[in-house]
Amino acid sequence: MTVRLFEKPEAIGNHAASHLLAGLGAAVGRPYLLGCPTGRTPRPVYAALAEAVRYEPLDISHLVLVMMDEYTIEDGPGRLRPADPFAHFSCRGFADREIVAPINAVLPPEFRIRSENIWFPDVNEPASYDKRIAEAGGIDCFLVASGSGDGHVAFNPPGSELGSLTRIVTLAEQTRIDNLKTFPAFENLDAVPRHGVSVGLQTIRSARHCMLLLWGREKREAFRRVTNAAGFDADWPASIVLAAASHDILADHAAADNRR
Repeated sequence: MTVRLFEKPEAIGNHAASHLLAGLGAAVGRPYLLGCPTGRTPRPVYAALAEAVRYEPLDISHLVLVMMDEYTIEDGPGRLRPADPFAHFSCRGFADREIVAPINAVLPPEFRIRSENIWFPDVNEPASYDKRIAEAGGIDCFLVASGSGDGHVAFNPPGSELGSLTRIVTLAEQTRIDNLKTFPAFENLDAVPRHGVSVGLQTIRSARHCMLLLWGREKREAFRRVTNAAGFDADWPASIVLAAASHDILADHAAADNRR
């Protein structure tokens, strides 16, 4: 287990961004697949990427954003559809606004992330996502975030199977409670969707490298659970990084503080 501690979330972002930019620079003549979460945790990484290419422009037109999940909305009996991309909680909207737009804004057109390289699982054919990833050569690096209350990763709840692939998931109540903080425009718990389409634990662990990002006081339990685990613990799904072939745990001192 490799644990790296940093003073602030921004330092985590800078470290992760340096790793990703080195990988992008080395991925000559092929796509570089980056597994991406949304929400608060990865924001320092995406901000650091945008800042880095602002000062040293790099051709990242081969970068593929393999997004982890998307909320789904009931669209009649037994039917689900992706959340409206303009909804405040839409993962698609997050990717467009908070990942792609700031990076592309500082790059010349020929260097920018291409719209066709922003991938999301298909609500109607979720299993096709893992096939698409495999056919593209697999995920180079997966950024991983942990739910603070139950250790969920993407929408995988506690008890998810190690071999799980992309599928429709019923969100655990604690996951939905955590999402009230992730998307504070939710007025109450009833407003948080109950289903989502999500990559599975096998999808994550199959990446060539995983980086678990933990920062802030509310991630103390996540840091404790993962760093004390001997291996994957189904009761804390974010521990899936320990089952990956290569991984880092990047945390700030606030998360690593063992005081309750």
